[in-house]
Amino acid sequence: MSGSPIYVAIDTPDLERAKAIAERVRRHVGGIKLGLEFFCANGRAGVREMADLHLPIFLDLKLHDIPNTVGKAIQALRPLEPAILTVHAAGGRSMMEDAKAAAPTGTKVVGVTVLTSLDGEDLRGIGVAGDPHAQVERLTALSREAGLDGVVCSGAEVRAAHKMWPEGFFVVPGVRPAGGPSADQKRVVTPRTALDAGASVLVIGRPITEADDPDQAARDIEATL
Repeated sequence: MSGSPIYVAIDTPDLERAKAIAERVRRHVGGIKLGLEFFCANGRAGVREMADLHLPIFLDLKLHDIPNTVGKAIQALRPLEPAILTVHAAGGRSMMEDAKAAAPTGTKVVGVTVLTSLDGEDLRGIGVAGDPHAQVERLTALSREAGLDGVVCSGAEVRAAHKMWPEGFFVVPGVRPAGGPSADQKRVVTPRTALDAGASVLVIGRPITEADDPDQAARDIEATL
């Protein structure tokens, strides 16, 4: 298995397409990220089928509810033993504590700080004062206090988050190769930049999954690292 920091985001409800993509890129990525779209369509059984490819699974469900509900949801996911699992840091300290306590020992539970689709204006719209950078720092500190393993933040903030939490685990989505389209992401960086700034894992979706040759696309990105 590749020791690559690249986790390919397989955002499709189609299980066969998901398996085909994962099969093609498996030698040049470090794991696969399955999100809400995949999970709502295929559930735990679908995740188990993807796990049969023997790549670490990043289950990106961004859980956000009262502490008891999130804890019980994670207990229900325990048999899947995901490598990485996400909760929203905005759910608060108690929720994050319960999430970590409920997770399997080997699972890294990371707090989503500010979605990469949001900018300062979006945050003001939901009543959050300050810019994304300040909010990421606030939620990174809270995630650390709650005993999580790390956070999800954009490449624009990962350097500051890493400085605050040197031993933390940092997942950076919204990563795009130089010259590629940013699609619906607003705060994007190149893979090399994110890694240099302290990223532990790079989440890359469409630049790989929608390429004519996904394996070559993954190799080309890996070569820049």
